[in-house]
Amino acid sequence: MTDYERFGDYQPSERSNFGTAVTFLCIGLGVGSLVALLMAPQSGRKTRNMLRRRYEDAFDAVSEKAESLRDRAGEWRERGSDLADSAREWAENAKEKARPIGRAFKK
Repeated sequence: MTDYERFGDYQPSERSNFGTAVTFLCIGLGVGSLVALLMAPQSGRKTRNMLRRRYEDAFDAVSEKAESLRDRAGEWRERGSDLADSAREWAENAKEKARPIGRAFKK
């Protein structure tokens, strides 16, 4: 027995269809771009060269950004490691200071 049979009539979701609309918009933009490139007044060689240059520029920009993010991630990892070491030292010191107090309560 399904949930909608158990609890009553099925009620459709009230979520918006925004995600679906954005997906179809992106697909339409891609198809439109492809058609525009194929119907361009330039020769095929010029269009391919232009696409190759733009691809290489975009690839270089993404590579630089990825390298920058990789460097920042390494810095964050080092900082996190330093903070974890500091917290570990603090906890060990607190444990050593608390031992005499714990022994006093056991008596």
